[in-house]
Amino acid sequence: MDGKILKIKRIMAEADAVILGAGAGLSTSAGFVYSGERFERYFGDFGRKYGFHDMYSGGFYPYETQEEFWAFFSRNIWVNRYMPIPNDTYERLYDLVKDKDYFVITTNVDHCFQRSGFDKKRLFYTQGDYGLLQSSNPHGASAHRTYENEEIMRKMILAQGFEIGGNNELIIPEGGKLSMRIPTELIPYCPDDGEPMTTNLRADERFVEDEGWHLAAERYMEFIRGHENGKVLFLELGVGMNTPGIIKFQFWKFVSQWPDAAYVCLNYGEAYAPDEIRDRSVCINDDIRETLMKLEAAE
Repeated sequence: MDGKILKIKRIMAEADAVILGAGAGLSTSAGFVYSGERFERYFGDFGRKYGFHDMYSGGFYPYETQEEFWAFFSRNIWVNRYMPIPNDTYERLYDLVKDKDYFVITTNVDHCFQRSGFDKKRLFYTQGDYGLLQSSNPHGASAHRTYENEEIMRKMILAQGFEIGGNNELIIPEGGKLSMRIPTELIPYCPDDGEPMTTNLRADERFVEDEGWHLAAERYMEFIRGHENGKVLFLELGVGMNTPGIIKFQFWKFVSQWPDAAYVCLNYGEAYAPDEIRDRSVCINDDIRETLMKLEAAE
């Protein structure tokens, strides 16, 4: 392990640029666990009623009413977007790359990069943002628009019986019974087309890629073009095989084509590099936060 850590430090020191690709495993290391204690604390009532055992499954449950749908999703959005980040994983990552020429592409939707100091003009969130809503049937004026959601989520949360602390922490009143529905009048409708709103998460062809999304995509491609064939470190963190074509396969392709590029994969249990680039790769199967701490301490 020590040899790999020192090799990563050397590669990073020598790199002219670092391109970070981040998946769900990075946020898991940061404490965003979708099952277990966090699920039981904030979604135990939903689990007992509907039979699912994690937030991810709850996001796909076919709720019969919009009141139930938004009761679940307002909690999900608040816990994973507006509450404090559970630990310092993202801050440690930022400290590692902040003095480099870097860019981030991520499938995560929890906004942790920007909340941890990363420059928003160096971020490309490909799959949406928990902090945004969109029309469920985008057309006309709503076709390319998204809408900030913090205030309406706050109202939904409070209407279910939660309290919200000064740091946006959800507080369950002692002995208080939570509602699993929001009042009908809080169901959000798009101000531009009148359709019911939904989350800005990529699920089908109705996902809205708004102006900010397209600007970020172009900045990312400009960064790639500006460093083509250069001494670039492709640093992949917690990317699984749900959507490998967005980050993982692209990183492998760039490294195979750019002779001075290197690939580092930090992924608990899933770190791997193909044979074609293995001699320019370092893979560590361990908790990402633990690995970042070792990188900080390495001389």
